[in-house]
Amino acid sequence: MTVASKLKQTISSLKGAQSTLRIYSLQAQNKELKVVYRNAVKDIDEVIQSLKKREKAIELEEPQYKSN
Repeated sequence: MTVASKLKQTISSLKGAQSTLRIYSLQAQNKELKVVYRNAVKDIDEVIQSLKKREKAIELEEPQYKSN
């Protein structure tokens, strides 16, 4: 498995976790808990954006890894 494919897999996994946290934030009754879930969603989004930048850098350096 290449670095690029591992990176794509990681991004996909993080998006899944982020979706789950969004659902939890909608279902939570406790306002404090909703805030915790929403903050986690934002934190994961920052990580995803950072990894996407790295993915683009890899694609520029190694064109064979470009996304389809």
